[in-house]
Amino acid sequence: MDRWRLGIYGVRTARRSSRHYIRLFLRGRGKYDGERNSFLFSMLVMASYIIRADGKIMHSEMEYVRQFLRRNFGEIAVSQGEEILLKLFDQAKRMDQENNMGFKNTIRECGTQIAYNLSYEERLQLLAFLAEIAKSDGNVCAAEINALKEVAMAMGMSDREVESMLNLKGSSLDDAYKVLEIEPTATDEEVRAAYRRMAVKHHPDKVASLGEDIRKAANEKFQKINEAKERIYQSRGLK
Repeated sequence: MDRWRLGIYGVRTARRSSRHYIRLFLRGRGKYDGERNSFLFSMLVMASYIIRADGKIMHSEMEYVRQFLRRNFGEIAVSQGEEILLKLFDQAKRMDQENNMGFKNTIRECGTQIAYNLSYEERLQLLAFLAEIAKSDGNVCAAEINALKEVAMAMGMSDREVESMLNLKGSSLDDAYKVLEIEPTATDEEVRAAYRRMAVKHHPDKVASLGEDIRKAANEKFQKINEAKERIYQSRGLK
């Protein structure tokens, strides 16, 4: 049975709650198929939360996920991944009807499991993917930003890392400071230190095990970090 059928099996047989099959799948990381498998299911669980954050399931956001699955995991992954997402949407709706904090609590628990099972670099790339989902319809609303920050916190990450992801494609000097996760009032030495820190933690080689397309996305992110650094350096006359 391939990794995706195992994922569907987990969804079908663990109907008692989202918490149950999230734990089941993540705990099976080594047993079932390693890093890509765990990363993938984690991505779908968190993607379901971001997609529903503004109260609408947008075609553009679903299509972004489909294209990602197609590029990284093949055509069969598209239908199977969509099936998992639809089950997650349904589960979230039912849980929220019973308790408006129901699925939110599940996401927090899932984030704890992700923090335990995925490396920091994998979590960074997961957060970058979730930010791209939020941006895919051309508008990131306050509810989506809050949802991203909730997910980041649950995975042991910070608000500044969310702001960095959301501003990667920005062209202003203010955007550049957010990308490097510092304030415009930072000293020159703090700017240099921030860039070195970002260059180390976002290096594409750190997610090579997740597949070529994910590594390519990480490389593009790394390039944007360099561009942000250059804007700040130029504004300050640094070399």
